[in-house]
Amino acid sequence: MFRSGFVALIGRPNVGKSTLMNALIGEKAAIISNKPQTTRNQIRGILTTNSYQLIFLDTPGIHKPQHKLGEKMVQVSLRTLREVDVILFLVDAAAGPGAGDEYIMKQLEEVKTPVILVVNKMDQSGEEKAKEFAKHYASLFAFAGTAVISALTGANQEILIEKILPFIPEGPQYYPEDMITDQPERFIVAELIREKALELTEEEVPHAIAVEIVSISPRPGRDLIDIQANLYVERNSQKGIVIGKHGARLKEIGQRARQEIEALLGSQVYLELWVKVKPDWRNKVGSWQAFGLELE
Repeated sequence: MFRSGFVALIGRPNVGKSTLMNALIGEKAAIISNKPQTTRNQIRGILTTNSYQLIFLDTPGIHKPQHKLGEKMVQVSLRTLREVDVILFLVDAAAGPGAGDEYIMKQLEEVKTPVILVVNKMDQSGEEKAKEFAKHYASLFAFAGTAVISALTGANQEILIEKILPFIPEGPQYYPEDMITDQPERFIVAELIREKALELTEEEVPHAIAVEIVSISPRPGRDLIDIQANLYVERNSQKGIVIGKHGARLKEIGQRARQEIEALLGSQVYLELWVKVKPDWRNKVGSWQAFGLELE
């Protein structure tokens, strides 16, 4: 019997949803950042074995929205709960319980989908402390199962899969066995650039960065791909921060992104980046669509 189904990863921002999905599928499909609300689209990561195929949806984190894009991200997350076979509710063992977790559990009461509690970051908190948190959360909600893990180190990953599979129905293989995400290369390239920009700007440009891929084209007669991309920010002051003194920061963003893009595409890459200002783009629906944020 072959099983196939959809698994939603949900939790307050920065609990490790993207890290876990990437660890489960063995490749980078979603960007990872220490900044909350990094995931903007509903990323699908695909894990296929001889007996099952799990399609993971790394949803935007549920949080108190500060702009129209944030509002839409939360709507997408909540709707996802009703469309999957099982929900993984991630909590942060290192940070401990928070008001955001209570808010999410209230939302979970409205759906019939089974929910597995996943206590993440055991590597930071220690296993005993993580297990204590698991008991605390289990007293607040009727979970269908519990797993204490470290997405970063891979600890107890197999146990988590074992907890998921009983809720996955018999079904066809939806995607080819060598496919790890349904997102196009263009989108992943943009996300890799955005990841490096987030890493290097620290707290100076929190979430005002969007990336637009202008062109991706193989250079004739050479094993080389030319990529041109725009980095958009909301204010002129942010533009200066991204570019850096004498362009040093933008150059570093490009160098780091190029290395991962070359690994993704299996070819040498010539990457050109420009920084542009688009005032208040996160409150403009048209801008989301232009940047590939398909939040429907």
